[in-house]
Amino acid sequence: MTTARRVWSVAATVMAPAVRVLVWRRVARGKEVGGRVAERRGVAWGERPAGRVVWVHAASVGEVVSVFPVVALLVARGCGVVLTTGTVTSARLVTERIVAEGWAGRVVHRFAPLDVPRWVARFLDFWQPEVAGFVESEIWPNRLVACRRRGIPVLVLNGRMSARSFARWRRLPGLAREVLGGVAVAAQSEADAERFRALGAGQVTMPGNLKLAAPTLAADVAELARLRAVLAGRPAWVAASTHPGEAALVAEAHRKLASDWPGLVTILVPRHPERGAEVAAELAGLAVARRGAGEGPPAGGVWVADTLGELGLWYRLAPVVLMGRSLLPPGGGQNPYEPARLGCAVATGPWVGNFEAAVAGLLAAGALEMVADVPALTRFVAAMLGDPAARAAMGARAAAAASGADALPGQLAEALLAGRL
Repeated sequence: MTTARRVWSVAATVMAPAVRVLVWRRVARGKEVGGRVAERRGVAWGERPAGRVVWVHAASVGEVVSVFPVVALLVARGCGVVLTTGTVTSARLVTERIVAEGWAGRVVHRFAPLDVPRWVARFLDFWQPEVAGFVESEIWPNRLVACRRRGIPVLVLNGRMSARSFARWRRLPGLAREVLGGVAVAAQSEADAERFRALGAGQVTMPGNLKLAAPTLAADVAELARLRAVLAGRPAWVAASTHPGEAALVAEAHRKLASDWPGLVTILVPRHPERGAEVAAELAGLAVARRGAGEGPPAGGVWVADTLGELGLWYRLAPVVLMGRSLLPPGGGQNPYEPARLGCAVATGPWVGNFEAAVAGLLAAGALEMVADVPALTRFVAAMLGDPAARAAMGARAAAAASGADALPGQLAEALLAGRL
C-alpha cells in the first residue's frame, strides 16, 4: 500500500463520524433521502438478486440514462444488477425505470456507499457482485481497491478524465497507479484514454461515447400536443439543466429578447427540480410560473420546469436550447447529445470540461454554437427564433452528428459479463 493510499484510507476512517454529520446536513437540504441514509454506510436491506450479480454505479442522472441500455442487456442475459447512484433525482429516475421496464427482482437500486473502507466492505459483503462497472469518472480509491482485493473485476464504463481531475491525480502518481493499475477502462474519447494511460490504468480502450448510443429522450405525446396548443405558435426557447447562478443570466437574456419577441416564453429547467422555488425567487421582476406547482406557462415570461424526466418534452416543444452548467466557472457542461439527437439548435457556454469531445464534435459539424456571455446567448436565440430555416438546418446537422454507436451498449455489457474489455 502506498503512503498516499494509506493516508486516504486512514483519513476516510477517522472522518467517518464527520461524514455522517455531513450526510444528515444534506438530508436537511433535500440532497439525501432521510429514510435511506444507512445505505451510504453500506447497510443492506431487501434481497440480493438470484444468480450472477453485477454492481453498476452511476453518479447522477446523465450517467444513469447513458447506462440504462447496458443494464437492459445484462438483465436480458439473466444477470441481477445492483444499480447505485449518488443523487435524489437519479434515485427517483431509476425507481421509475425499474417499474416501467418490469425489472423488479432483477434490478435493485441503492445509494452508493461512501468511500469509507468498512462501509464499502459492508456493501460488498451483502451484495457479493461478480463484477463492478463504474460509469464515467466515479473513481474512488477505497471502492476500487476493495473490489480488487476480493477478486472482483472493475471496469470503468464510458470513462471520463477531465484535465482538472488528471492534474489532481498526477500530483499523487503512486496512488493513481495503485488505484487504477488493475482497472479496465473503456474511455469515451481519445483524450480521456490518454489521461487514463498516463495514470497507469491496467487496460484502456476507446470504443466511443456511450451517450451517443443512448435512446432518444421520450415525451408524452398527448402532453406535447396540449402544450403546443397552449403556446399557439408563440416564441419559446429552453435553458436546460441550469445550475446555481445561471438563472440570473437566463433572466437577463430573456429581458433583452422580450422587447423584440412579444409573448416570449423562456422554459428554464433547473438541473435539480427541488430548486424550483429557489430559482423562481431569483427571477424577480419577470412573470414567472412553476410547472412543479401545477402552473402553466406565463403569457410572457419564464416558465420554471421544475419536474423530473421531461427534457424530451421541452426539446420537442421549443427546439432552441442552451445547455446549462456552462455559463459560469467551473461549470463542466451537460450532455449536448440529448437535444442534438432531437434536432434542436444547441448553444453552450464556454465551461464544458466534462463534455469536451462531444462539444468539439458538434462544433466541427456546425451543429452547436459556443456563447461566451449573455449578449452572445441573446444573439443566438434571436437568430434561431428569427430564421426557422437556419434553425432547422442546424438541427439537422446536430441530429446527424449525434447519431451512431448503436453497438456500444452490447459491447460494454459483454465486457461486464466477461469481467474484462
